[in-house]
Amino acid sequence: MSEIIPDKNEIAKTESGEAAGQNQPENQSDTQREILTDRPLPDDALIILPVRNLVLFPGVILPITVGRKRSIAAAQEAMRSERPIGVVLQRDAEAASPGPGEFYMTGTVAAIVRYLTAPDGTHHVVCQGEQRFRIKEFLRGYPFFAANVERIEEPGMSGAASGPEIEARMLQVKQQTTELLSLLPQASQELIAAVQGISSASALADLVASFLDLKAADKQQILETIDVQARLDLVLQFIGRRLEVLRLSHEIGKQTQQNLEERQREHLLREQLKTIQKELGDSEDNSAEIADLEKAIADAHMPEEAETHAKKELRRLQRMPEAAGEYPMLRTYLDWLVELPWSITTADAVDINEARKVLDRDHYGLDKIKRRILEYLAVRKLNPEGNSPILCFVGPPGVGKTSLGQSIAKATNRKFVRASLGGVHDEAELRGHRRTYIGALPGNIIQGLRRAGARDCVFMLDEMDKLGQGFHGDPASALLEVLDPEQNNTFRDNYLAVPFDLSKVLFVATANVLDTIPGPLRDRMEIIHLSGYTEQEKMEIAHRYLVQRQMTANGLKAGQAHITDEALHAIIHDYTREAGVRSLERTVGAVLRNVAMRIAEGTAEQVTVDVDDLHAILGARRFESEVAMRAGVPGVATGLAWTPVGGDILFIEATRIPGSGKLILTGQLGDVMKESAQAALSLVKSKSADFLIPAELFEKNDIHIHVPAGATPKDGPSAGVAMFTALVSLMTDNAIKSDTAMTGEISLRGLVLPVGGIKEKVIAAMRAGITTVLLPARNQRDFEEIPAEARDKLKFVWLERVEDAAAAAFDRTLVGEQESA
Repeated sequence: MSEIIPDKNEIAKTESGEAAGQNQPENQSDTQREILTDRPLPDDALIILPVRNLVLFPGVILPITVGRKRSIAAAQEAMRSERPIGVVLQRDAEAASPGPGEFYMTGTVAAIVRYLTAPDGTHHVVCQGEQRFRIKEFLRGYPFFAANVERIEEPGMSGAASGPEIEARMLQVKQQTTELLSLLPQASQELIAAVQGISSASALADLVASFLDLKAADKQQILETIDVQARLDLVLQFIGRRLEVLRLSHEIGKQTQQNLEERQREHLLREQLKTIQKELGDSEDNSAEIADLEKAIADAHMPEEAETHAKKELRRLQRMPEAAGEYPMLRTYLDWLVELPWSITTADAVDINEARKVLDRDHYGLDKIKRRILEYLAVRKLNPEGNSPILCFVGPPGVGKTSLGQSIAKATNRKFVRASLGGVHDEAELRGHRRTYIGALPGNIIQGLRRAGARDCVFMLDEMDKLGQGFHGDPASALLEVLDPEQNNTFRDNYLAVPFDLSKVLFVATANVLDTIPGPLRDRMEIIHLSGYTEQEKMEIAHRYLVQRQMTANGLKAGQAHITDEALHAIIHDYTREAGVRSLERTVGAVLRNVAMRIAEGTAEQVTVDVDDLHAILGARRFESEVAMRAGVPGVATGLAWTPVGGDILFIEATRIPGSGKLILTGQLGDVMKESAQAALSLVKSKSADFLIPAELFEKNDIHIHVPAGATPKDGPSAGVAMFTALVSLMTDNAIKSDTAMTGEISLRGLVLPVGGIKEKVIAAMRAGITTVLLPARNQRDFEEIPAEARDKLKFVWLERVEDAAAAAFDRTLVGEQESA
């Protein structure tokens, strides 16, 4: 019978005692508490030693550390009475005081070869496994676990297990075990010889299972397998799994070592080659690569400063060994220098008429912007060496700001490149990182020019109003040099460290609002405002571009689908109330996808979509006339507001409740809007006599002003006129005209002051079905900006004082009624 004694690591891994606090009292519950007696143990009973994470096999010697009181008592009693001990595995290794029901029922009878007490107080026993046993019944009344057991005869030892099937499996186990041990870093030759010398199938299976790196539950499964053939099959299964892992690990290690040896060999050969070239007087190290770089530097036609710097870095590269860590960084830097378009231009002679055709073909309307672009082209044609302007398109989403930049590039025959600035909070993303950092690269400006391949490209800086600011610097400040025509001819990227001329680049910026763009940066750009589209303009855009584009995107051919003008108008008016046309295009796409599905199913070959079909495709109308629902009630006025996504109507609702004259404001109003409400109330009080409003109404009532859409923050002074008329309507019990909307700031003297966003507000009023718009008289300068369609459809009343607003907003005259009565 072979004996195996594991090393210290195996001892530490298979302790049966607690890792710490071994003198803690055991937790004895009412069901586990036993009466401890000194009566002798029956001869046929066996002392039980529970262990954690350890399975002892017959014929194997293992050291066990014991620390629990019962385990120490069991070991000491076995030594005193010279009795064997039964080693069993507990199911839960974390249980500090397991009961009889928490053990596996199959274990190993073992003789205690040696009992040791260490200087630190721990107890150790060295056990030799002898025979399997099965627990029949636990005995009570002892300071340790004891049980009546059934000893299991080993078939392999009695000669019951033999034959060709067993011998074949034994041979396979020996071969695979030998291979397994040979793959280990420190294989024991004695262990290999012991495995090869075993003639008992049962002993072979137990020995191999004892030193395999398996979980305790897997070893317990082998221990409980009595049939030798089944036990050998189970061991072969575990050996095969472990062998496959070791083979892969060995192969990976071998490949890694081979790669390291190849690199070392290559480095050695390169060093030897350099030495040989030096001895032969050949000074052209890396001659082909250096020659290519020299030619690329000459062909790049860099400015003198940049070319001198590039040649200096090339000489450094020539003297540097390829194995040096800085070699690839320097090579990458030179590649960037030679690939930049230092002198490459793409713009041909300017053709104004052709540029006008391109702009008209790509965009409907936008006459002011098209005129500004053609003016730039005319100036460029007459003065090719002049500086390019910095244009900034400001407007709500979906009005075509980004596509305008592409059209400019097409009209001017230039390359187009775009960089999104939304969320950029690091200055290095624009100016690049210095080469001292690993993985450094140029900033987005230089990278964009490299992609464009021309120094006179159209460079779009998208979403400029969404620049961030972090502790790495202010990106907006980094753009000050880029967007200044007087300075950007010597733009210096941190990575390049040499100036690059950006004066020929046509920079086009886009933004939704101007407020978040810093003043110095805004001052460097020419601001061009894009307002929302009218319904007629949206119809034209849908006819010319959107429908055809969505038909192509959805795989529809000409003639297969048609959307009537009435259906398009319904989509614009009832489903997509917006300043731009982005949502309109998505909705048209949804309609055409429904058509494509019907054609693909074979239920139709040609489909015409009319107004009556929209409900089945798009569902119920998303927008209704709020003016009709809210108007006609005293205390409600329709105001006009400007938002970053275009103009909108804003309802001002006022009511009075018994109180003490307080003013209540709700609806997420900002400080400026709250002050406008207070000013409106004070103005109404001061003119109460003119409107026949009894003074006690203000003293005995609280005034509540609410602006609906309460979850949306609102601010600004332009709702002053609407708040004034709403309060007059409330206090006089007269409803404001339902088709009238107004905007304007008020003063305590009753003056109506000018406000911004007139064009957007007027378009929003027309979109909402308003017919009369009250505007400040000092905003008449903005009348030309209002689209012709809106000027024709709407009636405009210009207000000098709040009395003008009251006269136009009500069906009957309120001021002076006392005298006429």
